[in-house]
Amino acid sequence: MTKESAVEFKGKFYGAVGRRKEAIARVKLFLGNGQVVINGKDYKEYFTNPLAQDLIFAPLEAMGLKDKFNMSVIASGGGKGGQLDAVCHGISRALIQYDEATKTTLRKSGFLTRDPRAKERKKYGLKRARKAPQFSKR
Repeated sequence: MTKESAVEFKGKFYGAVGRRKEAIARVKLFLGNGQVVINGKDYKEYFTNPLAQDLIFAPLEAMGLKDKFNMSVIASGGGKGGQLDAVCHGISRALIQYDEATKTTLRKSGFLTRDPRAKERKKYGLKRARKAPQFSKR
């Protein structure tokens, strides 16, 4: 299995890394017309759910910059949901590099806070993190 590389746009870019659970997304923002490429595919091919597609643009829409940037993203690790939140987090962090004034608005909207929730580890004697085997009285 080969690792898919990101499509490179030309010119200066603003890069950042977003994380969620085990997923990591490396985001590069280029000035452009709104193209989004994730792992070498169009974002609509990669995230087929329409709600997921809207969440990618949520930080840009909060700032009113939806069609101002082309994005090249390499997402790895975790599942699609974790990768989606990692992409959103990475875009928000890259927007701060573009314009420091966007930080307060993005912070109030909650896009800059890394979601710390992760899977709890399994404990010995249990089937999962908290599920115990069925108790038998006799």
